[in-house]
Formats: sequence, structure tokens, C-alpha cells
Amino acid sequence: MSAKASEASGTIVAPNVRDLASLASTLSAWLAARMPGVRDIRVDNLSYPLGAGMSHETILFDASWREGTSQQTQGMVVRIKPMRDTVYPEDLFDQQYRLIQLMHEYGEVRVAKPLWFEEDGTILGAPFFVMEKVAGRVAVSYPPYSREGWLVETLPADRRRIWEDAVRQLAAIQRVPVAAAPFLELPGGPDLFNQEVQRWWRFIDWVDPQGERKLLRETYERLLAAGPANRPEGIVWGDSRLGNMMIGADCKVAAVMDWEQPGLGGALHDLGWWLWSDRNQTVAQGITPLEGMGSREETIALWSETCGKSAADIEWYEAYSCLKMECLGLRMMTIRGMALRGEPGSTTAGLLEKL
Repeated sequence: MSAKASEASGTIVAPNVRDLASLASTLSAWLAARMPGVRDIRVDNLSYPLGAGMSHETILFDASWREGTSQQTQGMVVRIKPMRDTVYPEDLFDQQYRLIQLMHEYGEVRVAKPLWFEEDGTILGAPFFVMEKVAGRVAVSYPPYSREGWLVETLPADRRRIWEDAVRQLAAIQRVPVAAAPFLELPGGPDLFNQEVQRWWRFIDWVDPQGERKLLRETYERLLAAGPANRPEGIVWGDSRLGNMMIGADCKVAAVMDWEQPGLGGALHDLGWWLWSDRNQTVAQGITPLEGMGSREETIALWSETCGKSAADIEWYEAYSCLKMECLGLRMMTIRGMALRGEPGSTTAGLLEKL
């Protein structure tokens, strides 16, 4: 079943959907080789998480086994490397897993515990990795979580706790030193900020190989020419938004998820993406932000207080995030075989006038 078929049925769950009974058998045999001291391994309850996106195939399951005289059960997640209809041109699948490992080791950021990485692409058709399953709920983006769903039904005081802990977790990424993640270096020379901006020029070339998107390219060049003076170093999560956090029953972040486009380009790239994503979930759709969720100004202040970094020039990073989202929108329309809505670069061009 393709992603397009899933979309037609109402929910995009993965780039492709496979037979889960067959997958259960394969994973049981694979786990047996990874856990030689146990027996009677069984894999059950396989499912695609609701609200999952197009970039990776992610499947939840429960594994049970006997160890000595005791019965053990562990919830797990398998994340499979995309091999076609990829959302991004650059393969950072290995780096994604290594960054989750790093965050888990440092303990500043709550992530699902990484368990194994499998390089052999013949087992599931692509390399994959397995993590522990984390209990919680996700504020899905479609439909907007500020319009319907469990977050709307949550008490304002509890929403406040969710917002505060989410922003603190976003900021906590910046307490993990750049020097600990040399594996995240990208093409673009020794200037780490330049590595991040050059990544998106390559993206534009990828989605517009004939150079037809003149406004998108001109807007990118204008944006760089207006470039920010404040460029604090920092690890880039990539898709930094509330919808990529698992929220526990205690109204705290249980896990920060989806590290698929990481880098070392600077702390404010993530804050800018977070703020622009929040805008797109609320006022951009004519939705009043939910009571208890912090304002843009409160988010900036709490982030800066938590990580100790200045958010000066954040408006530039918000505009750059808008450009990145316009690039992604162009790619997603191509994958889905849909006609493009609007001219890529137009929204960012409007923001440039305000810088």
C-alpha cells in the first residue's frame, strides 16, 4: 500500500505500508540473533503510529521472551531508512541514530533509548534501527492540534506545564556541546552556520533542477544577504516542533523524536523553526492559540533563560524556517503528485520586507 493510498483513506502513515504479520516473523528472527541469552521471542501488536509522516516508515511493536525462569516484555519501535520518494536529498540515517545515542548518553534531552542499528539492507529492504517504545501522546499537526484533539481537551493549567517543559527540552539540546557531535558535520566548509544554509541551497537545486523557481532562488539569495549577526553555535534538531514530542501523563515531555535532518548550524535554527511551526498551527490558520500555551515572546524568553543563549535576530531565523518549509512543500507536492499551491518563496519574500 502506498502513501498516496493511505492519504486517500484519510491518514498518511508512512512512505509505504508493509504486511505486518510478515514483519513480525522477520523481527522475531532478527531479535533472536541480537538477544542470544533468551528464548521464545515473540513480536506482537505491530502498528503504524497515528499522525506519522511521509519521511520514514516507523512501526510500533511489543516483544516478549523468556529469560531464565522469567517472562519479559518490552515495547519497541523500528524506524526504517527511506529508499525512494525521499523527503530530503541527503541521507543522514546513520547520523540520526548516533545523535539519539548522544542525547540519551548526555541525559539533558529525553529520547527513546536506542537499542540496535542494523546496516544490512536485505532484512527489511533497507537499514533500520530499533528503540524502546515510550508511552505518551503526540499533538498531531493534521488536523491542527490547536483546533481539535486531546490538547484542546486538556485543562489550561496542564497545557501550561506541557508548553513549559516542551520549550525547556527544546533549549536543553543546546546544552549538549557541538564538539560531542563531529559526525553531524555537513558540506559547506568549516563555518558551521554556512553548513546549514548550504544544505538548503542543495535542497533547492534538488527540487528545482532546471532552475525554474526564480522567486525561490532569488528569495534565498536575498535572505542570505540580510544574514543575522547573531549566530550562536549549537546542534540542530531539524524538525523542532511540539508535534515531534511525546507527552507523558505527567504533562512533561517523555521523548523528543524525529532527528532525521540534524546538523551543527546553530542554536537559533531550531528556535526559529519552532516559532514558525507554532504560528502555522494557530494564527496562520485563523486559530486562536490555546489558553495556557505560551506566546511567541514567552517562548523566546524561556528558551533563552534555559539554554543561556541570546535570541537576537530571531526574526531572520523565522524567515529562514519559512523558506525551508516552502522548499519542503514543493517536494511534498511532487511526492503526492499534486499541483503546486502558490509560488515557492513568496511567503518568505514578504517576511524579508519586515527584516
